[in-house]
Amino acid sequence: MRERTLDTTDLRISSLGLGCNNFGGRLEAATARQVVHAALDAGITMFDTADIYGNRGGSESILGEALGARRKDVVLATKFGLPMDEAGKLQGGSTAYVTAALEASLKRLKTDWIDLYYLHRPDPATPMTDTLYALDALIVQGKVRYIGCSNMSAEQIMEAQRVSQAKGLHRFVACQNQYNLLSRHLEAEIIPSIEAHRLSLIPYFPLAAGMLTGKYRPGAAIPAGSRMSYQHYADEFLNDESFRIVAKLQQFSVQRGRSLLELAFGWLLSKPFVGCVIAGASTPEQVRQNAAAIGWNFTAAEMTEVNRLAVKRR
Repeated sequence: MRERTLDTTDLRISSLGLGCNNFGGRLEAATARQVVHAALDAGITMFDTADIYGNRGGSESILGEALGARRKDVVLATKFGLPMDEAGKLQGGSTAYVTAALEASLKRLKTDWIDLYYLHRPDPATPMTDTLYALDALIVQGKVRYIGCSNMSAEQIMEAQRVSQAKGLHRFVACQNQYNLLSRHLEAEIIPSIEAHRLSLIPYFPLAAGMLTGKYRPGAAIPAGSRMSYQHYADEFLNDESFRIVAKLQQFSVQRGRSLLELAFGWLLSKPFVGCVIAGASTPEQVRQNAAAIGWNFTAAEMTEVNRLAVKRR
């Protein structure tokens, strides 16, 4: 497993990170523990979760138990901000809530610090200045090493970085958004903002909910329990245009003795602004397959051709 340094930080992370959003939901504790151990054995050191995952807290609790004494060997990322109660009171980016959310995550994860703490989504009810001051205080206290943002627009990213610089606060060092060969909307505005402000992009859904593994076929039944069995994923990715692009990319990969999985990961990791890719897994074998698919460094010509093949007609 290759490692890289997250730009502007001293965090050494594996090129492939394990997404833990399945823990406590689609995966029960025993299986999740096997997945974590398989990831550690494969050299994966980046573990990504959130307080909301696993029915509000389940993912963090399972991950904390599974890591145990190996916590010190990994880079642990989690998120806050989405509703943690039915009433919607436990959410957002206010000073009081940021502090409370962090303490709750530390307890569930059985750790004294978080390596990378994300605002899961912007909070329209709280000025970004307030959130950044709260996060800065956590860094000063040693409870958080670095901070990041997720699902923010280019304008919101630029405003956050402007506020940090103007107020002398610690700034966001990473941005987590959906990005893959079938979902490239970030390229118009968000990626230029990321590059201008030296954030690392940590893309989630690098495999487009499984479309970029080649396991789905036009007209074939969707396996029960797969991501595509959820309607919002199917609505986004299961269409004729996606299948057309996947077929072209599959052909490109086979001609070079590579797999579609290698292509999906390699395309992302060949981009200098990408810190690592976050991929979930439901079995230890899937972890090993993902880890084995890391390593295709695209040439400029390959990047140009893949970009061309992945252009949507509509």
